[in-house]
Amino acid sequence: MEKEPHKDKGWVWRGLILVIMALVLAAVLISFRKYFHRSNSSEANAHQVVDKYANALSIAMQFFDVQKSGKLVNNKIAWRGDSALGDGSEVNLDLSRGMYDAGDHVKFGFPMAFTATVFSWAILEYGNHMNMVNELDNAHESLKWITDFLINAHPSENVLYIQVGDPKLDHTCWERPEEMTGKRLLTQVNASYPGTDVAAESAAAMAAASLVFKAIDSAYSGTLLKHAKQLFKFADSYRGSYSISIPGVQDFYNSTGFLDELLWASAWLYHATGDKSYLTYVSANGNAFANWGNPSWFSWENKLAGVQVLLSRVNFFGSKEDISTEESLSLQSYRQTSEIFLCGLLPESPTATSQRTADGLVWVNQWNPFQYSVASSFLAVVYSDYMLSSQTSNLYCSGKLYEPTELRNFAVSQLDYILGNNPMEMSYLVGYGSRYPQQVHHRGASIPVNANSNCSDGFKWLHTRHPNPNVAVGALVGGPSLSDTYMDSRNNISQSEPTTYNSALIVGLISGLITSSSQVESFVKN
Repeated sequence: MEKEPHKDKGWVWRGLILVIMALVLAAVLISFRKYFHRSNSSEANAHQVVDKYANALSIAMQFFDVQKSGKLVNNKIAWRGDSALGDGSEVNLDLSRGMYDAGDHVKFGFPMAFTATVFSWAILEYGNHMNMVNELDNAHESLKWITDFLINAHPSENVLYIQVGDPKLDHTCWERPEEMTGKRLLTQVNASYPGTDVAAESAAAMAAASLVFKAIDSAYSGTLLKHAKQLFKFADSYRGSYSISIPGVQDFYNSTGFLDELLWASAWLYHATGDKSYLTYVSANGNAFANWGNPSWFSWENKLAGVQVLLSRVNFFGSKEDISTEESLSLQSYRQTSEIFLCGLLPESPTATSQRTADGLVWVNQWNPFQYSVASSFLAVVYSDYMLSSQTSNLYCSGKLYEPTELRNFAVSQLDYILGNNPMEMSYLVGYGSRYPQQVHHRGASIPVNANSNCSDGFKWLHTRHPNPNVAVGALVGGPSLSDTYMDSRNNISQSEPTTYNSALIVGLISGLITSSSQVESFVKN
């Protein structure tokens, strides 16, 4: 048997070294690939759309179409038709447009104007987000449906029509808006019967909307701004609450004061015009009007929290004009008060509000509770984005520091509650998800299109226990009780009635959260 010849082992070692080098090189390449993938993903994710919020926004936007009055154009709601075509005809005005405020058929100017102001603010801050999911054009169309009404409702400098329809008479009927036959009473404020609150809110709405339409239709934007300036002058020159001038409104949209609306309108006029006199106005009157250091809930009736956040924007990003020391201190006071309000929203803050349900929903009032939680959340998102865009790292809350993302997380918690993460395990946004309110307090939604009913016998549709035959898509109902419960009944008005101003607020909130980006890109760079 021959011996196995001696083999040179050097090639083995050389081969092993080459294999090791290849493995190391592969590992390096994989590492670099992962690094660059993470880097590119970070850029992509900066504008990654959150699908559930994109879906919620497309649904929420439809409620504006549900509420439209007048001759409908490109009607998207199958069960809606033309209505109130003669509104304003007795004074030779076309007041047919605008929107019904809730489940009835009165056009209340005060909350309608607030709807337009907040809706405009949402578009200005987050129009780019809306555009990413093809909702920006719809937003412009719905906003213009309101501002067209506001323009026509202001036929002369010191006259503003603030209501179409008699609410007491309206509430004696349960009928579809297309079938209305009752007289449509017109109500106005003027120099003899002033309405500073409603006139100033209308000025704020048209000033904010003028910014929205500035790059789209400069002539229309200019018209809005002209009306806004005139209405502010009227509101400030003839001071008085419309609730005093017209006691009949107290049972529906009662105003407890008008100083907040004067500040709100002046702040929006400053942003719309750049005219420093409006900034001087909010500065000079801040101490008397703004209740600095004492936060309040943002709503159709009280605009102070909105004023404070809006003017914080000037404090964050500066002004093109020179600001005096007095004005700078005033802006700082607005910002400080807004931060007291925002600190109260954060559940872990030392000053956290106790006005919450056990499941964490901000809950202020049993009538339309969502208004306060959604309005607060919208302001929280806007402010967090101001902080991020200005590279402001922290919010100081009585000894503790909070990052902007914590304001955003609060807003997410409130929105997710509304969309189904709640003890009732249902969505409160009609049309979203598989389970949502079926008996929304809404005349048009509750009556079959082909029903042969009139003003009085239509109440059978109010009292039936059957689901609404027509879905009021996008309606945000009033909300749950303090115990996180909800009774789905048309007669449970405080919980089941939707409003257009709730819709404007939730559209703003969803739009702010619709992407993972938390940077303000549209409004702050104007």
